[in-house]
Amino acid sequence: MLRFSSSLENKILTRMMNQIIIKNLGLQRYVPVYQQMQAFNAGRNPQTTDELWCLQHESVFTLGMAGKQEHILSAGQVPVVQTDRGGQVTYHGPGQLVIYTLLDLRRKNMTIKRFVRLLEQSVIDFLQGYGIDAGRRAGAPGVYVAGGKIAALGVRVRGGCCYHGIAINVDMDLTPFSQINPCGYPNLAVTQLYDLAVRDKFAIVQQRYQESLLSALGYVPGLYTDSAGWPSLPGNREYSTPGDSSEGETRRLEQCNSN
Repeated sequence: MLRFSSSLENKILTRMMNQIIIKNLGLQRYVPVYQQMQAFNAGRNPQTTDELWCLQHESVFTLGMAGKQEHILSAGQVPVVQTDRGGQVTYHGPGQLVIYTLLDLRRKNMTIKRFVRLLEQSVIDFLQGYGIDAGRRAGAPGVYVAGGKIAALGVRVRGGCCYHGIAINVDMDLTPFSQINPCGYPNLAVTQLYDLAVRDKFAIVQQRYQESLLSALGYVPGLYTDSAGWPSLPGNREYSTPGDSSEGETRRLEQCNSN
């Protein structure tokens, strides 16, 4: 059996823990992905590499743990799913960028409050790159532009590790937001990049935001690999990046040691 010195083992472990895997999953139904997030979090250990899952969802309303049905004014034909994230009700649909952050916050020595601030700041910095001034709103997590909410976030922490994440409205049908009180706030205005004159393709928007998020979390490009890594989910559409396998693109990035 091949054995390593304890010093080398520590270096290998540190390198493993300072990497992140990015999975681009395309358009997905909500429930199978939600179940996979729970399973990933339940099955991880101190050596598990963190992951970001980047995708869009088919139309769905999701309720947080404290979510109240009264905030769903008229679901219509849109399914409603009860979840274990924080927050009230929100809408996901095609044209919205969703990034699930499956991170070991304890390993990063990061509080949930700091993590939420970093998520918000990553969107603010990303929008600044388009010349859009954005900010926070006291008592209402998320990111806002001229009073309209452009990004919603909700996370769950178990065993020091988080899942769920952030959703940014890019170029979508905003009508379903009028069927709910977004995030529990009646008459809350909602906006999107398209309405703010951003015409970049979705893939470019996603890449630019990923870079902002990774920077906020302290990662820089490092070791790149392709990996299957994504289980087959019944009823989902396959997604592939040109030149990659049909099971999606996975990239590894190495975290700055200074973070």
